[in-house]
Amino acid sequence: MTYVLGVDGGNSKTVAVIARQDGTIIGAGRGGCTDIYGSFTGLPAELAESAALTALKDILEATLRSAGVSAHDIVAGGFSLAGADWPEDYSFLHAALRQLGYGGANVIVNDALGALRAGSPDGTGISVVCGTGAAIGARAADGRFWHGSHWLDAMGGHVMARSALKAVYRADLGIDPPTSLTLRIMALLDLPGVESIVHVFSARLGSSGRDLGRITPIVLDEASSGDTAALNIVHDHAAKLGEYALAVGRRVGLVDGAQTLVLAGGVFRHPSTVYSEAITGRVREGLPEVDTIVSRSEPVAGATLLGLEAAGVPITGEIIRRVCATLPDGEIFVA
Repeated sequence: MTYVLGVDGGNSKTVAVIARQDGTIIGAGRGGCTDIYGSFTGLPAELAESAALTALKDILEATLRSAGVSAHDIVAGGFSLAGADWPEDYSFLHAALRQLGYGGANVIVNDALGALRAGSPDGTGISVVCGTGAAIGARAADGRFWHGSHWLDAMGGHVMARSALKAVYRADLGIDPPTSLTLRIMALLDLPGVESIVHVFSARLGSSGRDLGRITPIVLDEASSGDTAALNIVHDHAAKLGEYALAVGRRVGLVDGAQTLVLAGGVFRHPSTVYSEAITGRVREGLPEVDTIVSRSEPVAGATLLGLEAAGVPITGEIIRRVCATLPDGEIFVA
């Protein structure tokens, strides 16, 4: 029997699965950053490439063991990867996969397009992914696709967290009104005051951003509760991503009519709808008929569908349901 790979590679984590050609997932693995740019590792380019490929190799081997199959049984793979940005990146990654023993009919896309395939019923529309970082992609019905990649400002959840810190600092200095973010962040970090927060995030041996991911949900909590500073952060962040989403859509001709907007990534898993509603509102200024889907499908499902397509499997509703129904336990997806 032959199988396909689905790999969703990001900065905070990478998840891989192996599926039969009927869409049933039979094995899974997880590891760390597989972004060849090392966007959030701070490594030089050569070391980032090496670290990413080592991580990918380990993850794929663990996934094979989980499924009880060998690399020779893999006929195709869908790789939705942060850092798959330019033609030379695709060439580099294809060559690396062949060297690792995965030389089948592999398709490699930017992670924004994997998320789009996971969330959009027909794989078309615009995707906005917001987790540690952010990615935006679009695909038209005629097959044209584009992703924003390095055209975009850094707009992930860490940016929202840094904006929250700035708001807390400005409030403590009396420049802006008080914000409920102050007490929430002090409690989160178990610190006695704002000066301690500044110290942690600026000292030579301080946090260096390790706690930023835990601050983002607090911003969404307080925005939902009506805190003005938190609401401003969320709305400003959403407006910028919405602007980019419209621009990326225009690149493939999505300029009018009914379109799909897929919102995916860890930030959108927060129970509040304030962020998703703000992005939808901005996109609807340019695409009034857009239909928003806050994706509950894990991005690796989209990568698996891409792998099945590469293997020549027609993607039916039943295939999509089977892939989603047989995804591994939710713990594997926790950042």
